[in-house]
Amino acid sequence: MKNLSTAEEQLMRYLWKLKKAFMKDLLEQYPEPKPATTTLATLIKRMIAKEFVAYHQIGKAREYYPLVSQKNYSSRKLKGFMKHYFRDSPSELLSFFTEEEALSQEELKDLQQLINEKLKNKK
Repeated sequence: MKNLSTAEEQLMRYLWKLKKAFMKDLLEQYPEPKPATTTLATLIKRMIAKEFVAYHQIGKAREYYPLVSQKNYSSRKLKGFMKHYFRDSPSELLSFFTEEEALSQEELKDLQQLINEKLKNKK
């Protein structure tokens, strides 16, 4: 799976949110100043080539839909990030966030609860 540019990721987030959309629907998702329709058309064309997006032809219009789920894409991105910055170690990643981020006591308890639940399920 290829990577998306920042602009493509933003457009993809809108498409994941809408599940399927025409060009005008996607354009409406952007804050002002909105990008040009030609800019969105170029982004979509690249995303189709990268096999992230497909479309149904409805008359003269195209209804776009994602081929890759947000969960699948996010998981792949996180794994790449972890491999590149944390020696492919989930514990190093978690250690970084617990030490470097100002996590509240509540957030730390939530993390602990998630870990405890996973440990129970592994038995």
